[in-house]
Amino acid sequence: MPEASPGWFAALGLTVFAILALLIIYHSTFASMVGIWWRSETFAHGFIIFPISIWLVWRRRLQLARISPKPDYRALPVLLGLGLMWLMMRVADIQVGEQFAAVAMLPVICWMMLGWSVLAELAFPLGFLLFSVPFGEFLIPSMMDFTADFTVRMLRLTGIPVYRDGTFFSIPSGDWSVVEGCSGLRYLIASITLGCLYAYLTYRSQVRRLVFVAVALIFPVIANGLRAYMIVMIAHLSDMKLALGVDHFIYGWVFFGLVMLLMFWIGSFWSESQAHSSSVSSAAAATRAERLDTVRLAKCAAVVLACSLFWPIWAAHIEELRNERRVPVSLQIPQPAEPWQPAAPLTEWEPTYVGPDAKVKAFFADGSGKVGLYIMYYRNQKQGEELINSQNVLIRQKHPVWKMPQEKLVEVQLNGADTNVWQGRLSSSTQNLLTWRWNWISGRYTANDLFGKFLESSDKLFGTIRDGAAIIVVTEYDDDVENATRTLQDFVDTMLPVIEESLRRAGES
Repeated sequence: MPEASPGWFAALGLTVFAILALLIIYHSTFASMVGIWWRSETFAHGFIIFPISIWLVWRRRLQLARISPKPDYRALPVLLGLGLMWLMMRVADIQVGEQFAAVAMLPVICWMMLGWSVLAELAFPLGFLLFSVPFGEFLIPSMMDFTADFTVRMLRLTGIPVYRDGTFFSIPSGDWSVVEGCSGLRYLIASITLGCLYAYLTYRSQVRRLVFVAVALIFPVIANGLRAYMIVMIAHLSDMKLALGVDHFIYGWVFFGLVMLLMFWIGSFWSESQAHSSSVSSAAAATRAERLDTVRLAKCAAVVLACSLFWPIWAAHIEELRNERRVPVSLQIPQPAEPWQPAAPLTEWEPTYVGPDAKVKAFFADGSGKVGLYIMYYRNQKQGEELINSQNVLIRQKHPVWKMPQEKLVEVQLNGADTNVWQGRLSSSTQNLLTWRWNWISGRYTANDLFGKFLESSDKLFGTIRDGAAIIVVTEYDDDVENATRTLQDFVDTMLPVIEESLRRAGES
């Protein structure tokens, strides 16, 4: 453009080069994002995020043309911090954190190569790239609970009797459950993404933008509760003939579409003109007369390239250390300790864990109670086959035999210390089970997945790679779980030392 500040051609070329280099160096991270977009309907919107961001940048070309690009090394600590974050997430197999760090490097590279004034002008278009990260699955349990709460309350207000057990509930016409697909996460992510884009394009006031984004956050949660209630009511009033198959999902998306249209229509009453302004900030105007130092810009690009390469090289070194430990694991059944002795199987149920290097299943009895012990041992962990993984569950969704009405954190005694474990209630048509589960990582017990991943990544960063294991104990219960809780506590008080000895020997194998 004739009115463009000098140096834009060289600056843009080197910036594009730096970004392409980043995409190539971290290709496995970006490829994992594309893979999730491809197979998950929840995150399929990721395919259009980058094109939308490029279009938003193009809309600001008149304003950008009046700014002189200038390298800014204040971005270097941020770039290094994101690189360290990527490394920690990589070695801990936290894919979403790894993806977030890689995508966040893109606007930081623009800041470092082109300057703060350019970054300020493109804050939203570049920040919008973060919506490409498949993020939010941790919200599913709480959103499932809210949907169940909302649906049950609405049914009771309607006068329909409801019996509820966790996320499962029954009404006179049939049984229902709120599963992951009913949590409303898809609606929430779509609403926030579209809401932020709509607010940016429709309003100039930051207050109006923030208010609309807040509405976009609340609307889908309430709407999903109404959707679940209406689906149950449609099925109930039709004698369970409607809203049970494909139409179950059709009703949901049609209703969500109407809710989004209503939200945008209401928001349009407060729209503001988005005519492009010919003015620029004083900081940007002050740089108009400056001439670009191409040598300094080239050095800046070299620094970006070096920073980008450093972290994957370190990750490759850690992977080599991990490969050196790829030997078979010898995990033995813990020796019985009085009064607990080997017993016949308590149940046919087994937890579902992906890719353990070794596992143990054993049953013990002390004359008054019977306990099942499951140990899932992990050494050669990799993405999709690691100890802390969302696919490691007590039962799968929509299990044909078992259901889990509840799982919550409780405080118990492990080796005399107060420790949190996950306590779950499982039930089938013939049996009720109470379970405790926790993880053994770096020689410590924890039920906190984030803390567990921190322990894993800390060990790997400093070259100390240790094994990990999931420990699960289970016993039967009737109407009251108190007796079952005492049975499990008595078992771990006696058997935990021999379980630890079995884990120690496996670690030495």
